[in-house]
Amino acid sequence: MAEKRDYYEVLGVSKSSTQDEIKKAYRKLAKKYHPDMNPGDSAAEAKFKEVNEAYEVLSDESKKSKYDQFGHAGVDPNYGGGGYSYGGGGFDFGDMGGFSDIFESFFGGGGSSSRRNGPRRGQDIHTGITISFEEAIFGTEKTISVDRVEACDECYGSGAKKGTSPATCPTCNGTGQVRTTQRTPFGSFASTKPCSTCGGKGTVIKDPCTKCHGSGRINNKKTISVKIPKGIDNGQTISLSGQGNAGTNGGMAGDLLITVRVTSHKIFKREGQNIYCEFPLTYTQAALGCEVEVPTVDGKVKYEIPEGTQTDTTFRLKGKGVPSINGYGRGDQYVKVYVEVPTNLSKEQKELLKKFDELSGKKTYSKQKGFFEKLKDAFTD
Repeated sequence: MAEKRDYYEVLGVSKSSTQDEIKKAYRKLAKKYHPDMNPGDSAAEAKFKEVNEAYEVLSDESKKSKYDQFGHAGVDPNYGGGGYSYGGGGFDFGDMGGFSDIFESFFGGGGSSSRRNGPRRGQDIHTGITISFEEAIFGTEKTISVDRVEACDECYGSGAKKGTSPATCPTCNGTGQVRTTQRTPFGSFASTKPCSTCGGKGTVIKDPCTKCHGSGRINNKKTISVKIPKGIDNGQTISLSGQGNAGTNGGMAGDLLITVRVTSHKIFKREGQNIYCEFPLTYTQAALGCEVEVPTVDGKVKYEIPEGTQTDTTFRLKGKGVPSINGYGRGDQYVKVYVEVPTNLSKEQKELLKKFDELSGKKTYSKQKGFFEKLKDAFTD
C-alpha cells in the first residue's frame, strides 16, 4: 500500500487550525486542482482527489479526533488493519450466521457510516450556453436558468416541521453507528455499522417538514447571472463555486459548470488569440497599390496595399486579435489577400487587356520569367 501524506500537510494547515481555516484552504486547493481547470492533467486530478479525501476527514470533528490520535488507521479501516479489536476466548457455532457481516467490517462497512453522518458536498451541475463570436472576444453577461437542489426554505434544511428540530437518535445516541461483536473460530471481532434507526445520520425526525417531507432539500429553478470573460474560446468551461446542488449534513454546495459554445462568424476565423480573414483585391488595386478599409472586430481600419501585391500575400494587423482570457495582452489579426480575375469582359476591355499584355515586358512578370527559366533548365541536358 502506498504511503499516504499527512492530511494537514495536504491542505497546508496546522493541527490547531479552525474549521473555517480548514474550509478556506480546501476551497482554494479544490479550485486549483479541479479537473475542469486542468483538463487531461492526471497529476492535478490525483491532487484533487487527495485534497477532497483530506477535507472529508478534517472537516468532521469525530474523524479529525480519531485521525489526530491514530493517524490514517483511525479513519480508514483498510489502512494497516486498524479500527477493529480482537478478543480471545471461545466461540459458539450457533452464533456464526452473520459471518458476511465480519467481511463487511473488514472491507469498508464501518467507514461508510461515518461518512453518512459527516458533511457531504453537493453534486456539481453541468449545463451549456451559446454566445456570439463578438461576445466571446469582448466578454458579456448572460442569465441562465438551472434546476438545482437547495436547502428547504421552510425548515432551513433540518427536515423537521417548523418550530421543531431533529432529535438525537435513541439507538445510537447521535453517533450514527452501533457497535456489534461477532464470535468466530478465530476469536471475537468488534465492528461498527450504520444505525438502522436513523440510517447513520445520528438524528431522527418525529414531525417531518410538510414542504420537503423530512428530506431537508427541495428542487428549485434558479436564475443566475453569468459573467463571460473576454477571450473565452469555444468548448471552455466556466465554474461558479457553490452554485450547484446543496450539500448534506452541513456540507458545502457543489459547483455550476457552464460549457461555452461560440457560434461561427461569416468573415473571421479564430485560432488561439489570433483572428484570420481573407480580403479581395481587384487586378488594378493589386498592381498599382491602394488604400483599403479592412474589417476587424473593432470596426473598419484603413490599410495601405503596396503596388505589385500578389495573391495569398498576408498582412498583419497588430493588436486586433483576441484578448487574453487572463487579461495579459491581445493577439493579432492576419489578412490574406487574393486578386480577383475579372469576368464578363466587354470587347473594349478585352482589347485593352491585349494591348496591355503587348506593352508588358519581361520585368512586369518576374515570377513567370523565373518559372520558364527553371523549366528550360529542367529539360536541358
